[in-house]
Amino acid sequence: MRRNGKREPEIIPGEAAAIYCRISQADDEDQTGVDRQERICREIAERRGLVIDPRHVYVDNSRSAWRRNRKRPGWDELLGAASGREFRHIIAYHPDRLMRQPRDLEELLTVSDEHQILLHGEANRRNLSDPDDRFILRIEVAHACRSSDDTSRRLKSALQDRADAGLPHSGKRRFGYEVGGMKIIEEEAEIVREIFDRYLKGENPYAIALTLHKRGIKTVYGKAWTQGTVRALLDSRHVAGIRMHQGEELGPGNWPAIIDAGTWEETRARREFRSQIHQTNLQLRRFYLLRGLVMCGRCGTLMSGTKVGGSPSYLCVRRTRNDDKKCVRRIAAIKLEDFVRDAAIDLLGKLTVSGQLATTSLTDSAAEAVEADQQQLAELNEMWTAKEISTAEYRKMRKEIQARIAKAQRRVAVRPMKLLEGLTGPGARDAWFAEEMTDDRRNAVLRFLFSGVIIDASTKTPGLFDWDRIGIEQNQL
Repeated sequence: MRRNGKREPEIIPGEAAAIYCRISQADDEDQTGVDRQERICREIAERRGLVIDPRHVYVDNSRSAWRRNRKRPGWDELLGAASGREFRHIIAYHPDRLMRQPRDLEELLTVSDEHQILLHGEANRRNLSDPDDRFILRIEVAHACRSSDDTSRRLKSALQDRADAGLPHSGKRRFGYEVGGMKIIEEEAEIVREIFDRYLKGENPYAIALTLHKRGIKTVYGKAWTQGTVRALLDSRHVAGIRMHQGEELGPGNWPAIIDAGTWEETRARREFRSQIHQTNLQLRRFYLLRGLVMCGRCGTLMSGTKVGGSPSYLCVRRTRNDDKKCVRRIAAIKLEDFVRDAAIDLLGKLTVSGQLATTSLTDSAAEAVEADQQQLAELNEMWTAKEISTAEYRKMRKEIQARIAKAQRRVAVRPMKLLEGLTGPGARDAWFAEEMTDDRRNAVLRFLFSGVIIDASTKTPGLFDWDRIGIEQNQL
């Protein structure tokens, strides 16, 4: 087939292709939703006989491409897969969904130089190996970049005008104010004043949040108050009628303040004092050897190290919640760390000394599970294509299955045994306690050896340590 006197690259039916969809929060001229973009791209693939593997659908939702420092995980994954020759065709609703900066295009063209990629869109097809198509794309992307810069300039100018006029930031409603932030909701304002009053009288944010929860008071988002949301309110300049812009105080805003200037200044002084105490405690605090490893067997969440009544412990991170997900599971840190340390030293003593890279492999059952999940992905895709399930259902189920596959496949990654250099064999215990061995390296070694330390409920009499509640999951070596 020829186009403009040039021979078009041949498309072989059944070739692999990738889909990329993106929508930003900025006021682009075209805000076609990612779900509709994906459906249009699939129609393009069907017309041209291309096959879409579920793994090759890349989405960056609410990701603006014109911000030069903005991360786009989907875009990065797309480039990586294209470099690995996983597909030769990329389908996007429009080139500006892929690229808004010349740098993006040049990255794609660099990949295409080796793999002769074809870019397909709703209106046309571009051969990234063809000089004319590359020239046209460079012009289109330059125009998109100019358009984005114009939009950015207008938005920044509008924000500056609002700041100069003393108007509040736009966005979601703030607790204590109506939408727009200009009018007080007196019922909520009373709660705001109460929070500041309780804090200045010595109550900590956690105690304040618990009091609000017991009274059934919700945040502006309808959720239970936490110490984090209480702290955020205590730090909010808006309730004090102070206008902020780009991190700086501009002075009084043109809206009514809920908190008077005296109360605000006193609160700031107390918050800064507490912050200094916290920084001092951070410098003096104990190093928790199993950080990032201990998990609550009830919640499936991490357990963090902290002192309870002067005793170092690992506590479930849900301990500060005020809803039905609150969990107070706890285990003594010193005994747990000694137990896991001894298990690690015993394992290190059984390993041969090697600085080589070791590759793990999936067990037969795990491999079968991955294969079953991949088959389920294919069936799910067929159901969505046949419109037997909605896009929302499809995306939710696909995400869950892909997460399972990714978790299993991480076990087959090449792992750097160099981390264990000098720690294996008969001298493992002496090496572990050597003076040059740092706590950070010990933690890294434990993370290398073990995927998790699971803490179940204790079955012993209170006060007795239950060794049977500890479960250690070992990584394959």
